[in-house]
Amino acid sequence: MERQEILQLFKNTGALLQGHFLLTSGKHSAQYMQCAQVLQYPDIAGRLGAELARKLSQLQIETVIGPAMGGIIVAHEVARALGVRSIFAERQAGKMALRRGFKLAAGEKVLVVEDVVTTGGSVKEVLDIVREVGAVPVGVGSIVDRSGGQADFDGLPFYSLLQVDIEAYEPENCPLCAQGLPWEKPGSRESK
Repeated sequence: MERQEILQLFKNTGALLQGHFLLTSGKHSAQYMQCAQVLQYPDIAGRLGAELARKLSQLQIETVIGPAMGGIIVAHEVARALGVRSIFAERQAGKMALRRGFKLAAGEKVLVVEDVVTTGGSVKEVLDIVREVGAVPVGVGSIVDRSGGQADFDGLPFYSLLQVDIEAYEPENCPLCAQGLPWEKPGSRESK
């Protein structure tokens, strides 16, 4: 899949939003990539997962893991395309953890995937989980990389399907806040 085709899928499904958004990282932005809007269509999710799997197939992957919520469908579809297991981590008491009986074995080769990477914070938390149990992270993948090339996962290979340059601001330097525009936090009911 070419960049333009993927970007068009986001536009066609209403996944590229305009407004004033509070990101998971705590930064603010005038645009937001709401991957849930594009991933709600199984055929599209399957195509995106297969394309990301194709880019990552040279890695020796035994399990794919993603952070909840955004990484669950991505992990599932990438794992399906690779023919391996898919699991997810989720927050428990504010910290990413393996729950629901999910386990990783020492030495197990694990790929971490996410829908959108901005700062990479959630991915890094999942990488910590992988390493804590003695499994081996072999790479990171995402549908969208909006880090501006700044995401670094301790030298692990990082692949994305779409790199977008969407400016993000620290709250104290946000021009949208300066204009008095209320923000919303996509994926939640929280707004100001």
